[in-house]
Amino acid sequence: MPPMDLELTDEQRLLKDSVDGLLARRYPDVVKTRVEMMKEPGGYSAAGWKEWADQGLLAIPFSEDDGGLDQGSVEMMIVGEAIGRTLALEPYLATVVLGGGALRHAGSAAQRQALVPAIADGSLTLALAHQEKQSRFDLFDVGVTAKPDGAGGFVIEGEKMVVLNGDSADKLIVSARVSGDRRAKDGIGLFLVDGKAAGVSRRGYPTQDGRRAADISFSSVKVGKDGILGESGQGLAALERTVDEAIAFLAAEAVGAMDVLHETTLDYLKTRKQFGVAIGSFQVLQHRSVDMFTALEQSKSILIYGTMMAGEDDALGRRKAMHAVKVQVGKAGRHIGQDAVQLHGGIGMTAEYKVSHYFKRLTMIDLAFGNADHHLRELARLGGLIEASKPAA
Repeated sequence: MPPMDLELTDEQRLLKDSVDGLLARRYPDVVKTRVEMMKEPGGYSAAGWKEWADQGLLAIPFSEDDGGLDQGSVEMMIVGEAIGRTLALEPYLATVVLGGGALRHAGSAAQRQALVPAIADGSLTLALAHQEKQSRFDLFDVGVTAKPDGAGGFVIEGEKMVVLNGDSADKLIVSARVSGDRRAKDGIGLFLVDGKAAGVSRRGYPTQDGRRAADISFSSVKVGKDGILGESGQGLAALERTVDEAIAFLAAEAVGAMDVLHETTLDYLKTRKQFGVAIGSFQVLQHRSVDMFTALEQSKSILIYGTMMAGEDDALGRRKAMHAVKVQVGKAGRHIGQDAVQLHGGIGMTAEYKVSHYFKRLTMIDLAFGNADHHLRELARLGGLIEASKPAA
C-alpha cells in the first residue's frame, strides 16, 4: 500500500481552486441550472464541457505521451468532490473515468495516441457499455458475444443496459464474450465501437438523479482490428481496474454531496424556528446533526484510503479497499441523506429544493457497481480488509 499524504501540494490546491471556481460559476443555482441543462442535447451543456477541456480537466489521468497531464488519483478525487458538491451533469464519469480508464488500461499506444487528444480537447465523448440485464453486479457475467469475422475483426451481438451517457457518446467501449460460458472469467474482450455504427441501436432515458443513460443493442455490428482493445479475451482485468478507479471517484463525489447536505441542514437548523426558538437548540436534533458529521468524517477518511489504493497494482488489495470504501460511503450516504430530508421536514422532499436532488444522487452512487450490502458480503468473502493473524503453532 502506498504511503498516505493528507496534505495537498500547491499544484493540487490550484487545481481545486480552478475546478471549484468553474463549477460554482457554471452551477450558480444547483436546481435551476440542472433543470435547464437537462433540456440540452445529451443532457448537459456542450459549452460547459468545452470549458472543462480548456482548463485541462479532461486530460488529468492520461499520460503525457498520449496527450494528457499524467496526474493521479488525488487530482481525480479533487474533481470528484467538486462534481459532488454541485451535482454537475457533464459526462466526466462516463468519458474520462470509465471510458478513458478502459482505454488507458487496455488500449494500445496507437489507440491511446489517436483518441486521448480528442478526449482532452472535449471533441470526443466515450461510454463504457458493460452491464447486462442478468449480470447485476458481476463484471464477468457477459452474454453479449463477439465472433471472429474471418478478416481479423469481430461481429458483436447482444444488448447492454444502463450505459451512462450512452445515448450521446461518440464512441462506445463494449465488453463482449469471445469464448467460454457466460459467467467465465476468461474470454472477455473489450471493443471500440462507433456510437453511430450500423447495427447499433440506442434508447436513451433520464435516470433518477437527472443524468442520462441508454439501453444499447448490437445487431451484427462489425469491429475491425483497430477496434480491439488489448489482447483478445483478456479484458476482465482492465475492466475490473477501471471500475475500481470509478468507485474511488464516486466516493469522492459522494463525499462532496454529503458535505453540502450537512452544511445545508446545519444552516436550516440554525434559522428554522419553532416555539419561538431555532430548532437547532433542541438537544435531540443536535445529536442527529452530530451523527451526520461523524458519518461524513468517517467517509472522508476512507475516501483518502480509497484514493491512495486506486492506483495500487495489487488487484486483491485494491479490490478489498474498494469494497470497504463502498460499504462506508453507501451507508453514510443513506444516513446523511435520510436525516437531511427528515430534519428539513416537508420541504426536504420537494423537487424545488436541493436536498432531494443530493439524496437521489447519493442513492444512485450507492447502487453503482454494487450497493453497500453487496460489497460487505464480498469483503467478508475475501477475509475482511485486514486479515486476522494466524495463532502461533
